[in-house]
Amino acid sequence: MVKGGAMATEESEKKGASESMGIQIQIPKYAWPITGVVVILVIGAIIYFLMGKYDHISKGQFVGPGKCRECHKEQYDSWKITKMANSFNALRPGVNAKEKQMVGIDPDKDYTHDETCLPCHTTGYGLVGGFVSIEKTPEMAGISCEACHGHGGSYVNTVMSPKDPKFKTSDARNAGLIYPPTENVCRECHNARSPFVGLDYKFYYSDRVKLGTHEHYHLKYEHGG
Repeated sequence: MVKGGAMATEESEKKGASESMGIQIQIPKYAWPITGVVVILVIGAIIYFLMGKYDHISKGQFVGPGKCRECHKEQYDSWKITKMANSFNALRPGVNAKEKQMVGIDPDKDYTHDETCLPCHTTGYGLVGGFVSIEKTPEMAGISCEACHGHGGSYVNTVMSPKDPKFKTSDARNAGLIYPPTENVCRECHNARSPFVGLDYKFYYSDRVKLGTHEHYHLKYEHGG
């Protein structure tokens, strides 16, 4: 009796296993159109991000001076040797020691991570795409293009694009370009809050705007008003 019972159990297990293998997942008919739409959206998103016209995500982000250099190499090269481009170095210990001593600043202290100094010695500090630290974003150290002309995320490779080199300056301004830089832009840092000047400090915009920035070479294309 035991042998017959065991055989019966074995046969039922084999039958159950074969029935289990034959089970198929049934997808409702109404689900197929939804699945198709999802697949199309995913493929479309991949194509957009890989082949899209614009290579930035946020319109409010900084893109770095390297992007500007792609079209303005002469301006970039002349800017690179200016005091503004190298202003971050003033925060390093031992740099400009005499000037620091004269205004009561410790010349041996490292100010490269000092939050009170970074806004005027870097570009975009605390903002999307801007300076984070000299270790993480060294390209944003110093006062670069976007500090004066506004964050490029809204106009670089959109209005101002190598694909359309004859764009209108007015269109770029509408998209966020600051050109020419205004006096208010300069006064964000050139003011009496600087420890290197007194309360009677006066900033003469018409004179200073021609100094310390970059050479203003003639552009290849005329961009209108």
